[in-house]
Amino acid sequence: MNALYSLFAVFALILLGMAGAAAGMTFSLGVVIPYLAIAIFFVGFVAKVIGWAKSPVPFRIPTTGGQMKSHDWIQHSKLDNPATTGQTILRMALEVLCFRSLFRNVAVQRFGSTQDGVDMKVRYASTKWLWGFALIFHYSFLIVFVRHFRLFTDPVPGFLVGLEFADGLLQIGVPTLYLTDLFLMLGVTLLLLRRMVLPQVRYISLVADYFPLFLILSITCSGIMMRYFAKTDIMAVKQLTMGLFSFAPQAHIEGIGAIFYIHLFLVCVLIAYIPFSKLMHLGGVFLSPTRNLPNDNRAKHHRNPWNDESIKPHSYAAYEDEFREKMIEAGLPVEKDMDEAAQTEAQ
Repeated sequence: MNALYSLFAVFALILLGMAGAAAGMTFSLGVVIPYLAIAIFFVGFVAKVIGWAKSPVPFRIPTTGGQMKSHDWIQHSKLDNPATTGQTILRMALEVLCFRSLFRNVAVQRFGSTQDGVDMKVRYASTKWLWGFALIFHYSFLIVFVRHFRLFTDPVPGFLVGLEFADGLLQIGVPTLYLTDLFLMLGVTLLLLRRMVLPQVRYISLVADYFPLFLILSITCSGIMMRYFAKTDIMAVKQLTMGLFSFAPQAHIEGIGAIFYIHLFLVCVLIAYIPFSKLMHLGGVFLSPTRNLPNDNRAKHHRNPWNDESIKPHSYAAYEDEFREKMIEAGLPVEKDMDEAAQTEAQ
């Protein structure tokens, strides 16, 4: 049901964009909504990051997957249990660029059962396919995003020309087929199917998990349709985007079809949705205390800044001395009975 709700929501957005284009609302779709979406994105993104940055982290709580630094004769896992700032930066770089924690992820599988249906054996299997799909999806999305900057620049920078050439290296079709278009479609489809097919993942998946996948899939499909099937005047599109970028918008431009405004509307919805969704992991990963801190709890003393100096430490021994009689009456175990406590006080 969560997948259906998300699918219906995306269909509603597509129909909304289609109705706006058919009604001639080009100024709203081509100027007002893009500016509004970008404003919501920047305000929401900055507010989210500031809120995370203000959260105090008095202790080191990194998620670790290897041996902590201790004695010299014990091998230290520097990437999975960093002890210095440099090791932490390297670990973060591998996490952001290579998804290292996902690469190391394993799936639990149970097989064999008794007559009562109780699982007999447990084994751990590799899930490198998930890491591969995630890597394909994210890097294809990044390249497609960077490629679109040619619509905002004149002349087009050399590195964008080189990127486009490498992306269409196979020279398939006219216009040239971009490999990242196929990889992006493949990646988002497989990640979506994973949530819908695997029962364990489907059980924990919410509308917030399905909606961005359906939205990105619809953006990809509309972009592919606009480039390869329902041809759009790219120069007219560039005139519109250059006007937006230079704050001299032009909405009523000939040669721009309805499919472009639907595509642009869906992109604006995604941009505005990012700060309020799980997609904010693109900024949150850098501020996560489970990732961006070295695990040096044994090497350094970390003092809790929330400690009130007027509150004195209260040890268990003092607590038992205070409530020993009531604890004995309640039948609770104590380290010293009344006679031992009296003896200790007398000494």
